[in-house]
Amino acid sequence: MDVNQVTKTLEPETCHVFGQVKTDHENGKPITRLSIPAGERSLYRIAQLDDYFNHPRRDFQYSPPVSLSLDARVSANGLPGTWGFGFWNDPFSAGIGIKGSGWRLPTFPQAAWFFYGSSANDLSFNSNNAANGLMASVFASPISPSMLLTPVLPGILLLPIRPAARLIRRFIARYVRDEFQKLDHDASIWHTYHLSWLPDGVRYIVDGSQIFSTLLSPRPPLGLVIWIDNQFAAFSSKGCVSWGMESNNDPTWL
Repeated sequence: MDVNQVTKTLEPETCHVFGQVKTDHENGKPITRLSIPAGERSLYRIAQLDDYFNHPRRDFQYSPPVSLSLDARVSANGLPGTWGFGFWNDPFSAGIGIKGSGWRLPTFPQAAWFFYGSSANDLSFNSNNAANGLMASVFASPISPSMLLTPVLPGILLLPIRPAARLIRRFIARYVRDEFQKLDHDASIWHTYHLSWLPDGVRYIVDGSQIFSTLLSPRPPLGLVIWIDNQFAAFSSKGCVSWGMESNNDPTWL
């Protein structure tokens, strides 16, 4: 699929908009800016563009091969919360406190995206290294029916117990594969980000140079999303589980 066709679907006039999203100008050029206001951690704040709101997952638009390319920067490095852009299946959209839209049963994550998470975030089911900072990231599950989560749901009550949490994490890792590559560039200046989602993997390119490739490929179909918010979620290899919101003293934007 043509990159320009994909990028066009995420213009504010042609997609679902949540929060403060507006067209601005920088150096005489039009840009789209997603912003969240300053605030305490007691309130969830998000700005999001997506093309799947109120659609069932089976009607999400994209299957490989497909690519996404855009220029982006954020208000500062090391922001609280998360931000990013790419393809995913909106797995946590049943109102359990994690960003998403519509009402669908939760399922295993499928994603190919550039993802940033503050130091409070750590969501990898296969790595012993903390999955936070700016990353080229992929989640892939060979099977994704929501019914497979049924054995896990009673275990949610046991998540505060670290040995039980480690067992649940290992169970999820049997079905969910993930890989990521951390990026160390200054995200507050403009960069050109490109990802190519293929049937046999995903390639990530920044400013014309390939920075990561993987043989993992998410299970289609997926939707497109660009967002910035103040949430965090962690499920570390040590069995530490936490989620919630972070305060931001200044407005932040992508």
